Amino acid sequence: MPVSEVCEREPALLVPGYTGSKEDFIAILGLLADRSRRVIAIDMRGQYETPGPADDDGYSPAAFGADIAAVIEATGAKHLLGHSYGGLMVRETLLETTAEVSSLTLMSSGPARVTGPRAEELTGLLAVLGEKPSPAKLRASIDTLWQDYLEPQAVASGVPGPIIAFLAKRMLSNDPQGLVVMAHNLLSAPDRTAELTRRARAGRIAALVIYGENDNAWAPDTQEQMARRLGASRVCIPGAAHSPAVEAPATTSAALTRFWDTAEATGPARPRDAG
Repeated sequence: MPVSEVCEREPALLVPGYTGSKEDFIAILGLLADRSRRVIAIDMRGQYETPGPADDDGYSPAAFGADIAAVIEATGAKHLLGHSYGGLMVRETLLETTAEVSSLTLMSSGPARVTGPRAEELTGLLAVLGEKPSPAKLRASIDTLWQDYLEPQAVASGVPGPIIAFLAKRMLSNDPQGLVVMAHNLLSAPDRTAELTRRARAGRIAALVIYGENDNAWAPDTQEQMARRLGASRVCIPGAAHSPAVEAPATTSAALTRFWDTAEATGPARPRDAG
């Protein structure tokens, strides 16, 4: 909430990506709220502090989309943002539910399955976890993955100790089965850009595609082409990679505020390039 607790702007809902959580948006929440806007960030089902479903079917894209639609209804959010895997899931919300929003932002997300280095990492992860392991074996494999690979990688990258401790807690709190199913979803997502374009036009939903210039999940060129197909505004964040909200919070929050304010003032924004 704004410090003044007075909200003059429409609320926004932020949805994290694979292995992520609401905390991925900490660096921009205050900056966004300071512009008289309530901002909500969530864990999706199976992520960090939100329990997972009883079976794999509960991790279908349609199930994620329905969850997000329920949060939109409960909070009155008018601006919907999805980061990475979250971008694919907010797309499901608009295509598979009757949720109504004023704007859609796809942050570091692509038109279809993830490619490049991130796809290789996910394929390697699934190979390590094995085919249909028992819950106990799956949990043990996630623990080993963190201790032998992810934690040393974070240390080598200079991530501060308290953040590493949080990342460990989050990784080990995720539903292991959810990590497997979501990885498969990321590696098999179809291209639904044409459908999304029709939905956005019919619902007069302003669209923004925002990404870091060094994104290594979906190539910047791929995201630029998706923006053009959507008729969306486009912002490339200099110096950022796959997580602009973490790597360039001031620039990212300013771009989001401009886009949301314009969407509220004039309706659907006309396509433009801003980077």
